[in-house]
Amino acid sequence: MTATRTEAATTPHVADSHDLIRVRGARENNLKDVDVEIPKRRLTAFTGVSGSGKSSLVFATIAAESQRMINETYSAFVQGFMPTLARPDVDVLDGLTTAIIVDQERMGANPRSTVGTVTDANAMLRIVFSRLGQPHIGSPQAFSFNVASVSGAGAVTFDKGGVQTKERREFSVTGGMCPRCEGRGDVQDFDLSQLYDADKSLAGGALTVPGYTMDGWYGRIFAGSGFFDMDKPIRDFTKRELADLLHKEPTKIKVEGINLTYEGIIPKIRKSMLAKDVDAMQPHIRAFVERAVTFTTCPECGGTRLNEGARSSKIRGISIADACAMQISDLAAWVRGLDEPSVAPVLEALGETLDSFVEIGLGYLSLDRPSGTLSGGEAQRTKMIRHLGSSLTDVTYVFDEPTIGLHPHDIQRMNELLLRLRDKGNTVLVVEHKPEAIAVADHVVDLGPRAGAGGGEIVFQGTVDELRRSGTLTGRHLDDRASLKPAVRTRTGVLEVRGASSHNLKDVDVDLPLGVLTVVTGVAGSGKSSLIHGSVSKRDGVVAIDQGGIRGSRRSNPATYTGLLEPVRKAFAKANGVKPALFSANSAGACPTCNGAGVVYTDLGMMAGVATTCEECEGRRFQASVLEYTLGGKDISQVLAMSVTEAEAFFGEGDARTPAAHAVLDRLSDVGLGYLSLGQPLTTLSGGERQRLKLATHMGEKGGVLVLDEPTTGLHLADVEQLLGLLDRLVDSGKSVIVIEHHQAVMAHADWIVDLGPGAGHDGGRVVFEGTPADLVAARSTLTGEHLAAYVGA
Repeated sequence: MTATRTEAATTPHVADSHDLIRVRGARENNLKDVDVEIPKRRLTAFTGVSGSGKSSLVFATIAAESQRMINETYSAFVQGFMPTLARPDVDVLDGLTTAIIVDQERMGANPRSTVGTVTDANAMLRIVFSRLGQPHIGSPQAFSFNVASVSGAGAVTFDKGGVQTKERREFSVTGGMCPRCEGRGDVQDFDLSQLYDADKSLAGGALTVPGYTMDGWYGRIFAGSGFFDMDKPIRDFTKRELADLLHKEPTKIKVEGINLTYEGIIPKIRKSMLAKDVDAMQPHIRAFVERAVTFTTCPECGGTRLNEGARSSKIRGISIADACAMQISDLAAWVRGLDEPSVAPVLEALGETLDSFVEIGLGYLSLDRPSGTLSGGEAQRTKMIRHLGSSLTDVTYVFDEPTIGLHPHDIQRMNELLLRLRDKGNTVLVVEHKPEAIAVADHVVDLGPRAGAGGGEIVFQGTVDELRRSGTLTGRHLDDRASLKPAVRTRTGVLEVRGASSHNLKDVDVDLPLGVLTVVTGVAGSGKSSLIHGSVSKRDGVVAIDQGGIRGSRRSNPATYTGLLEPVRKAFAKANGVKPALFSANSAGACPTCNGAGVVYTDLGMMAGVATTCEECEGRRFQASVLEYTLGGKDISQVLAMSVTEAEAFFGEGDARTPAAHAVLDRLSDVGLGYLSLGQPLTTLSGGERQRLKLATHMGEKGGVLVLDEPTTGLHLADVEQLLGLLDRLVDSGKSVIVIEHHQAVMAHADWIVDLGPGAGHDGGRVVFEGTPADLVAARSTLTGEHLAAYVGA
């Protein structure tokens, strides 16, 4: 009896045998029939050069299938409202658990969205103020800047026992929205000279607003409205006519027998353009808005977005506007000091959320910070907050480079958070390039050997120590340490910044040297972006490349994004004596069956739609007649199928020689994208590839000063070397390069370092060091200095 019981105790339960996620035959994007086994309840790092297939395996295969299977558990009715996900191209996926994805996508750039609204901290704070605030002004929505105060009264008719009776009813909603700025915190003034040319008539093309051409629908609406004379110069308009043109409320009109709505230009611009955040606009619209509209802080609410009532109710002398403007670390201490049994559960939940901010290294933010202004790394960590206090276990957390935007000092903290999630019994999958973050992994999966078509294979699986000895590209570069340059370049001048005080900067005066490579460093939140983007980027002759992701549909590709297609189309048109539009798959040359998409989508209701290669053009996207025209022996679809390196040789000499195209290809090659196919949809590019594509596009712009915001984002250790070579070539060609960066290899390579700090938020905002990297290492006077010294082994 005893022997049987002991035997039963040592035999593991069958339910405990599922401790691996098995992937067999994964073929998403560039993956080549990948087979891999990932241990559950462990921290697994996925490494490899940018574009080797890490995201294809982790996000597009494992996480996507997990989400699709969860969606399928809902009823058909509910699924109709959810995004439809196609099954990834994989033979077997076994042992999946629920996946929670925390990616680098910047947060929605809605101007009404703040750090407080995104994390629900505002909702809890509003409850606290509605219960404890004096004077009491109403429910939690009385403190919401997204709810307007409305009141109304009138007669209501209803049946009562077969008799119709009338009663007078009143209603009122007390909201917190400032009536002047409608809860946005700023008001807009229009520069009328940028909306129209007063010397011209409407028919003569007076309007300079993008999209307002008189030969389209706008022309018909203006002409048919009868509010003004289309042939009269605008400067001769009466007050009434000008008011109708600019400010008229939506009015129903009939034009050529069709019912239409006429609306003044300014309310139309407010609805169509200004409802979006500036960062989310198309470049030409953004340029127009920056020219024509000035945003000033609302004079009524002082930028707090709240009306007088919401600002008047206080707890211990602090209003909700004051609380949201506080640095979160200070707000957390204030909330802990409120001892009110009546709202104890809310205070506890709010305190935990605010403590999570501090713990994750975002204590320097404030709740009223617009979410569109957060960097990629800050946005990712803000999304992490809701998962930190979660009591879920056996969940798969998927992180995309969680160390982006983190100073080496902050990476240690991030590692501890990832390990804490793992220790609760969760599987943590991390796509990562930083050696400090890879070092804490229990298991490493290295993809490669190269990028794009040269990658997509598993080149190593095992522990970090085994990776070091493996001889793979990642293994060889894992212990790379850039050394300090023996000699630094001499400056040719300075860019003066005086009295910089945006966000947390404390009246900073600094001289940024010209003609050299300058690196601006400091812990996250110390004021680097505020200094450079606030005081340098807007100047003439400065080209700034920010972290914002490339937005592009599957119709966009490297050729269209970089402007390469323009000279190529012209060269084809000239060689064949036809119009350039034929050589665009989005224009006259598009295959009529698939409209130039190359695939035909079949919508299957709430089931995943099916994309099949177009039978007529066989995925080439062009009409057959267009493919008969050649340049240098190749048709347009063959040119778009070339890699950058092949195209560089093709357009460099012979019949196809096109200098304008060759210059763009040279820049793409320079940033290390030689393997990329010209017609590859932008939606399939990795984060690092997009970053470099953007860099290549902006490098051609005229301007003596180039500002780069964390160009190492998404770059493998081997790619960083190439980036340093590129930065050197830019400086040697006569440009001044200013880089905001945390990567020690870039700091060590700099000619001049400006270090901000000493801490984050109101503990930062000062220049704590200016000088050469060697001086910074020797002094070790700042956090950056200590970490750089440790990195170069000084």
